[in-house]
Amino acid sequence: PPPVQLIVQFLEQASKPSVNEQNQVQPPPDNKRNRILKLLALKVAAHLKWDLDVLEKSLSVPVLNMLLNELLCISKVPPGTKHVDVDLSSLPPTTAMAILLYNRWAIRTIVQSSFPVKQVKPGPPQLNVMNHIQQEKELTENILKVLKEQAADSILVLEGALKLNKDLYVHTIRTLDLLAMEPGMVNGETESSTAGLKISAEEIQCQVCYDLGAIYFQQGSTNAAVHEKAKEKFFKTKELIAKNGSSSLHFTIDEERLAGYCQACEVLTSSSDDASQQATPYSQIHSCLKSGKYQDIVKIFLEDNLTLSLPEQFRQSVLRELFQKAQQGDEALDEVCFKVCVCNTICDVLQGRIIDIQFCQLFLKPSKEKIDFLLEVCSGSINLENASEELKRRMAAFLKNLCLGMEDLQFVFMISSHELFIKLLKDDERKLLIDQMRKRSPLINLCTKPVTSFYDIPASASVNIGQLEHQLILSVDPWRIRQILIELHGMTSERQFWTISNKWEVPNVYGNVILGIKDSLTRDLVYILMAKGLHCCAIKDFVHAKQLFAACLELVTEFSPKLRQVMLNEMLLLDIYTHEAGPGASGERPPSDLISRVRGYLEMRVPDIPLRQVIAEECVAFLLNWCENEYLTMQVPLPLVQTNPYVKLGQLLAATCKELPGPKESRRTAKDLWEVVVQICSVSNQHKRGNDGRVSLIKHRESTLGIMYRSELLSFIKKLREPLVLTTILSLFVKLHNVREDIVNDIAAEHISIWPSSIPNLQSVDFEAVAITVKELVSYALTINANNHFWLIIQADIYFATNQYSAALHYYLQAGAVCSDFFNKMVPPDVYTDQVIKRMIKCCSLLNCHTQVAILCQFLREVDYKTAFKALQEQNSHDAMDSYYEYIWDVTILEYLTYLHHKRGETDKRQIAIKAIGQTELNASNPEEVLQLAAQRRKKKFLQAMAKLYF
Repeated sequence: PPPVQLIVQFLEQASKPSVNEQNQVQPPPDNKRNRILKLLALKVAAHLKWDLDVLEKSLSVPVLNMLLNELLCISKVPPGTKHVDVDLSSLPPTTAMAILLYNRWAIRTIVQSSFPVKQVKPGPPQLNVMNHIQQEKELTENILKVLKEQAADSILVLEGALKLNKDLYVHTIRTLDLLAMEPGMVNGETESSTAGLKISAEEIQCQVCYDLGAIYFQQGSTNAAVHEKAKEKFFKTKELIAKNGSSSLHFTIDEERLAGYCQACEVLTSSSDDASQQATPYSQIHSCLKSGKYQDIVKIFLEDNLTLSLPEQFRQSVLRELFQKAQQGDEALDEVCFKVCVCNTICDVLQGRIIDIQFCQLFLKPSKEKIDFLLEVCSGSINLENASEELKRRMAAFLKNLCLGMEDLQFVFMISSHELFIKLLKDDERKLLIDQMRKRSPLINLCTKPVTSFYDIPASASVNIGQLEHQLILSVDPWRIRQILIELHGMTSERQFWTISNKWEVPNVYGNVILGIKDSLTRDLVYILMAKGLHCCAIKDFVHAKQLFAACLELVTEFSPKLRQVMLNEMLLLDIYTHEAGPGASGERPPSDLISRVRGYLEMRVPDIPLRQVIAEECVAFLLNWCENEYLTMQVPLPLVQTNPYVKLGQLLAATCKELPGPKESRRTAKDLWEVVVQICSVSNQHKRGNDGRVSLIKHRESTLGIMYRSELLSFIKKLREPLVLTTILSLFVKLHNVREDIVNDIAAEHISIWPSSIPNLQSVDFEAVAITVKELVSYALTINANNHFWLIIQADIYFATNQYSAALHYYLQAGAVCSDFFNKMVPPDVYTDQVIKRMIKCCSLLNCHTQVAILCQFLREVDYKTAFKALQEQNSHDAMDSYYEYIWDVTILEYLTYLHHKRGETDKRQIAIKAIGQTELNASNPEEVLQLAAQRRKKKFLQAMAKLYF
């Protein structure tokens, strides 16, 4: 057996009580056998160099208490003597060390007992085992009670040890053997300063400081001033480790834990040194919360929006604490809560996260003051000179969506006239927004500037070639570009100016045609205009893109019908992008002219025209997004379906969506779509013979079996915005994910029943890729509509299936919140199905929130009393326990709680349960309507409490 187990065996044998002739139990006799067993236990501990870390991990508190008491006894410490009354400097080194070891263990045990311990689930109940466990538990509690009573003495002993400043010795196997000899044979060797294992004064101080720091830190929860002492001890420990090195210590110290203690002490203590106190935002915020300087917290959060150094969870925890204080009656905090929430929201926007539901609630009734502060935070959170294009795009989208969601035009114009709004949104985006606002108010007028003919602008005198090339790279004005190129070609005819920037990229299908133009000036001009137009389109600068494409179209119309069609195609794609980013984003249907052009492009049969696949992809996505299902299903030409994979996919999606309300037997297209997607997600197997003659199987992730690659399918789906189309394709992938044989937890989805329930060749499907696709799709879908409860349930199921229970609960609760006005209405039963409730129960159970489990058991159609009672029996619950009793409406559960607390002798908790059961609205004689109303009110309060906990 391991050495530590030997200690247990030896001490258990030595401490066995004896039975006399009258069958009376007597204490274990002090005979030679028992003394030898105790000595053997001490020798094993000596072999382990009395390392408390090792001993504490493997020995129970009663066994270690017995071992250290034996050490005190053999080290000649008089029994019954208070250690605090003993002068350590006058004792032999091994005796002093034994006292130190005992008192160090005492305060370490007190500290350890304050930590939550995960209960090990017992196996089948066995009476003798249960009795033994209960006896050990009672013994441990008694020892802890004594240790806590003596804690002050133990601390004084260890503080005194820090003043010793001399080396000590701990017993080894040899010194223990000498002690066991006859007194006349020892010759005082064990009393000398050289007996035993030497422990240097620095090592003793280091370990004692660490242990004292831990006990002071634990006491700081009730006495904040003690944190200063803890900080002093921990930093002293840090200095000693830096001086001597951690490898030289006989008693190792967990340096990560020490670093955590030091950081916590820095936050919790108020230093007189301002520079030290203001070193981290954490300490500043903690100080502000304690002193009530809440406006300073807003300032810190606003400053952090530029650096983004504070974690999201910390920001949310501060906001929750402020909300709790506001709910306790401090009305002045309402404004602070709003301001902190705005800071957090802008931080979320800049980092691409979903806007929190709390911001939406606080912004339901905007005011001039709220808008002013919001714009102040937006301006202070982004440095336009250094910010990336992605950050600018996110902030612009947020401000634009904010305007579109407001009813009061006064507030809209406050935002749209702000300097930040004008700088972030391009001219065409502002124009589109104003067009929408004009429908609400006749006061907005737009003026359009007449466009000069492209060939009417004369060229100016030439300047230095380098300066001109630099201007050519920067300019997005087509007339200025033409002017610069004319001047450059007038200076030299040897250069190809379309090559001067590696940022100018034109698709190969176009490049071959453009570079075939014979006139070098025209070739440069067409290439550069198209490259710059495509770049502006990519960065959503649609105004300049349109100007560049229009100039290019005017130019190529004169000499190349092929390039003219190319430009018409690109302008169609640009118009799609412009509409989708502008009026389309707020739900305004595209003009019929644009829909006709999209259809015309798909049906176009002009030979030898270079085509970009992305245009067909965007056209099909555009038709699906605007529910042109009739055209895609019935009117699209058959040859087009057979030759263009995106058209085929769009037709199947449109037909499936169109048939969704119909009977089950009419869904043949759903099966066709299923087969197409299964083929795309299948892997092609190929056999290869190795050098050893064996044939191995190679799987290709991106299979060519389907009509397109899986990555192309995913890219196409991410262009879709129509909820029904997204729900359809999402439910298909969820069903495909659930089909695999080794799946443990199914994911639920809307319309999932329309898909086939099996696949003939399961081995051919790349289920790993399918799982990744489901995660990506649901994440994308939630960026389109973060309040779609079916999509939120899918996201929750994914987290549940991957054992991320806290995140799963977050999304289950969010799904209920968005479809019930934050639980003020009843959550629809098709959202909180029995399966969803059972999964929420399992999440709470695995998070050790057992009272929440019992409450959720009431939500099921048939109350699960077995699970509820089992959960309530758990004593190590990490939730609010008895404060949740007010949410229980099932009288049977409340009666069981009353019985349970009575059995445990928990009088206070029993009274809470009795108070809950005694409410008149829970009386079984009440009409059914009254009982249902009581249950509904408790459901609402409980779910709102859970939401505040997990949001």
